[in-house]
Amino acid sequence: MAGESFPFTSSTLRALRLQREWLEWEDKRRAAARQCRSQRYLSSPQARLTRPRRYCRDAAVHNALFSGDLQQVQILFQDEEAANMIVETVSNQLAWSAEQGFWVLTPKTKHTAPLTIAVARGYIDCARHLILQGADLDARIGGRAALHEACAQTQPDCVRLLLTFGAKANVLSEEGMTPLHLCTAPESLQCAKLLLEAGASVNEASRESEVTPLHVAAARGLEQHVALYLENGADVSLRTSQGETALNAACAGAEGPGSCRKHEAAVRRLLEAGADPRAAGRKRHTPLHNACANGCGGLAELLLRHGARVGVTNGAGHTPMDCALQAVQDAPNWEPEVLFAALLDYGAPPVHPEMLKLCANFPRALEVLLNAYPCVPSCDSWVDAVLPELWQVLHGILIGSPCRMASGAQKGGKPFSLLSSGPRDRKV
Repeated sequence: MAGESFPFTSSTLRALRLQREWLEWEDKRRAAARQCRSQRYLSSPQARLTRPRRYCRDAAVHNALFSGDLQQVQILFQDEEAANMIVETVSNQLAWSAEQGFWVLTPKTKHTAPLTIAVARGYIDCARHLILQGADLDARIGGRAALHEACAQTQPDCVRLLLTFGAKANVLSEEGMTPLHLCTAPESLQCAKLLLEAGASVNEASRESEVTPLHVAAARGLEQHVALYLENGADVSLRTSQGETALNAACAGAEGPGSCRKHEAAVRRLLEAGADPRAAGRKRHTPLHNACANGCGGLAELLLRHGARVGVTNGAGHTPMDCALQAVQDAPNWEPEVLFAALLDYGAPPVHPEMLKLCANFPRALEVLLNAYPCVPSCDSWVDAVLPELWQVLHGILIGSPCRMASGAQKGGKPFSLLSSGPRDRKV
């Protein structure tokens, strides 16, 4: 009838037919799987204690749960079996078909539980009704329990409700994550507090990556989360499977100068708690390497004040200064002179003259690097790289103000100034 009422194209009709065939095949597969499970169920005395769950694709059930219609939820879910059904949704997603050579809409099935849907959307009345009907608080339908989704979606009222009724604060997802690992937004601070009050382990590491909640909070620059975890006994020396500490995670997470400030606050908390600024991961990347690679001058200076070393090399043989020079090319819209000055002031040697060309478009950064030499180095590669209009800016900077000698520069040299009007006539 729909084909007579709407002008479907042949490709649309074909997609609908393929979807129908796929659903029919999926029904047969699930029926066979349920039959196999029922046979194992009858043969296992322990399995007889567990009631198999029902699958539901009913649109009325979906609408009631996803819209938070309490009246309909109360009508549809009146016993434990209904409250613990598996809600199955099918959505079309674009997937590349190697056989056909183009993108096609492919049905994808997802499983979840009614309680998980309710708490993820903050429908606390619906969630309470489902719990009172006997919904399993710690069921991991689709990989996560209801408490995981409530934390991931920052629903503190639902977190409180679940914990009040006995949900396990340390319940693990199929990925080996606790609900505390999923407190990843600033608004989730109250969720984290409730979990810790309920006995959540602040040092619980995920199964494969061995990431702790402190690693997660530090990587996202969540200062208040970091402070909360430290107050509750978080260990700053714990490492991930890659050998990274929370301090490493915080410096690596400060991607770009724009996010450096909030990460600085988190790093300061970690350093005050005793985090080692020299701790390197498996690739020998220290927090200072990460800060320099992200172009965070203030963060680098903070680490240097707490004992970070400027001369240490990572697994690739790069020093923090090398990482800073690479960052100039990767993130051009920042002010690298702050980062260069901090490294030079704490003992970094002058860069090789060949590397000055990387800062040819940053006159003030070039000024800082040049001031580390006792005299202006002669190197055509960096001189020729400076654009004429920027050369005038650099010329004005070096003439208009005394050249500051960084503490890491060679002693005995005297300040210099550029007296020529262009790179071709400059004397060195």
